[in-house]
Amino acid sequence: MRILILGGTREARELAHIASGERGNDVVSSLAGRVRDPLLPEGAVRIGGFGGVDGLREWLVANAIEVVIDATHPFAGTISANAAAAAASVDLPLLHLRRPGWSEGPEDAWLRVPDLDAAAATVAGLGDRVFLTIGRQGVGAFAGLTEPWFLIRAIDPPDGDLPPHHELLLARGPFAVDDESRLMASHRINVLVTKDSGGDQTAAKLVAAHAAGIPVVMIDRPALPAEAIVAQNVRDAREWLRAQAASRP
Repeated sequence: MRILILGGTREARELAHIASGERGNDVVSSLAGRVRDPLLPEGAVRIGGFGGVDGLREWLVANAIEVVIDATHPFAGTISANAAAAAASVDLPLLHLRRPGWSEGPEDAWLRVPDLDAAAATVAGLGDRVFLTIGRQGVGAFAGLTEPWFLIRAIDPPDGDLPPHHELLLARGPFAVDDESRLMASHRINVLVTKDSGGDQTAAKLVAAHAAGIPVVMIDRPALPAEAIVAQNVRDAREWLRAQAASRP
């Protein structure tokens, strides 16, 4: 099969490796291009946007794609919605590969919020030393907060306005619990803001926050389309791909 994997995640890279190794598959991975030095998957790679639903639909047809896997970041809501619309318009099977979100423990102090604006409104009353771990996009939602000091961690520098009092830390996970604990202690962090990305590569900050009694503002994921078919791990996505191959005439 000719497979398009909308990628950028570890799961996307793992699936590209597995699918490329199975006879008869031709895999193309697409990356948004928002990270300057992305980790590249095995096989063919295209970088950049498609130009919305219409552009993606045209690209699918022009490149004879037979199956689409949306293995983008859980917060890449626009491309997930576009993929669903474009695939449906040309009657292509689509699977959303999404790792499970994080679950709050009985002694965790999490405040779940629906979006970045709600997170910014919540932070203002929680503490004055904020560890902001939402990536480089969306930091502008906190730019109007003049009182808290922010430690902003991202892979690449954020675009646009930043909070007036901040320090920028450029780093790529995975991170260890001990390192996260030392980082929070040395910067006197008393609030953690993060997205519910799930997975183990960046979960150490939650363990460190729990140990230190630091409240966590957890931003919920955007919802997938109601009719979405979802796999929570690479193994299930591989089995779905094999089922698609077996059902072909």
